Amino acid sequence: MKKAIVVGAGMTGLATAWHLQEYGYEVEVLDRVGVAGGASWGNAGWLAPGKTIPLSNAGLWAYGPTALFDRHASLSVPARIDPKLWAFVAQFMARANSRSWNKTMAALTPADKASLAAFDELIDGGVDAVTHAGPFIVGFEKESETKGFLDEVAGAQRHGQDIPFEEISSEQAREYAPMLSDRVQALFKMGGQRYIEPMVFCEALAESVRERGGVITSGVEVTDVHSTRTPAVKLATGEWKQADAVVLATGAWLPSLARELGVRTMVQAGRGYSFTVATQQEAKHPVYLPASRVACTPAPSRGRFQIAGTMEFRGPDEAFQPARIDSIIKATEPMFQGIDWSDTEDEWVGSRPVTPDGLPLVGRTQVPNVYTCGGHGMWGIILGPISGKLLAKQIATGETDPIIQPFDPLR
Repeated sequence: MKKAIVVGAGMTGLATAWHLQEYGYEVEVLDRVGVAGGASWGNAGWLAPGKTIPLSNAGLWAYGPTALFDRHASLSVPARIDPKLWAFVAQFMARANSRSWNKTMAALTPADKASLAAFDELIDGGVDAVTHAGPFIVGFEKESETKGFLDEVAGAQRHGQDIPFEEISSEQAREYAPMLSDRVQALFKMGGQRYIEPMVFCEALAESVRERGGVITSGVEVTDVHSTRTPAVKLATGEWKQADAVVLATGAWLPSLARELGVRTMVQAGRGYSFTVATQQEAKHPVYLPASRVACTPAPSRGRFQIAGTMEFRGPDEAFQPARIDSIIKATEPMFQGIDWSDTEDEWVGSRPVTPDGLPLVGRTQVPNVYTCGGHGMWGIILGPISGKLLAKQIATGETDPIIQPFDPLR
């Protein structure tokens, strides 16, 4: 039996391991923290193909410079001398135009359209978890704020997505999201999307991997990868582990191992923050506030409402910044009612792996039998299962599916 080592126990790594088992591989997943210990745990959990779009867009030229001087802005870049960070920002902003947006959207769309079926395949295959149906409620204070968001939806539709989308009244919106305050005046309902609690789903996926004979080892750090033909990973303890295939799914930490393997695309930690609050009336549907870029999701296992936001370009291991939670609350509190904002729980920061061109890094490296599955930015949860499925196919059969061809790590 062939053996595969997957480095990283987030959604992408676990999905790759699960699908490699489908091809008969013996798998071991290694993670320095544990299941969903990186960007997966406190993610908003949106399975929203209609919102899985390029992050860099023409609107950044108006918003970005202003955000640099607003400590409460959803985009946060620390003002300091950091050549690598500013090199990434320069590349990211160079793609903030309609031509680049459309090129990236065209490459993402096939994966977007296949993403929900990939979750169903995992569940049908024995993963003891569920996905929750929408609709998603999208709210603005005033009509004049809606243009950018409507343009994004139209762009996704133009590239082939079917997104049920309609403007609704305040009364209709509050049937789905009773916590919305009267300050929210322009409202829309987006169908065809789902959501999960990422930590719940990842734990179920990990358990399925174990039940099928896989091993998940936490608390181990991989410091090096070598391969002439048979790859091996080196642990911080000095131990080497060999396998027939190695997959690096380490998120924002990917460059530390992959750069020496020929993967030159920059990966910057775009850190997101989240926390949960209690609501007077049960939260049953996701709410999106595009003006403040805040995503709110029911958390059924905890009986609370998760609030997530911020794109903070810092190092992946830098300290939690409590001020970012304060900024999210400041932007969000006026838009809701019936919430005690002094009662926050589950405060979290996770480092999402952002690439300058907005495309993941899924496929072969220059080194024989070593692959990457990462760089999904904000979309690692929704695109993790389809990426893992198609990477496992490439590893087992040598065939690169057209869906992941644009994600070539050596591009």
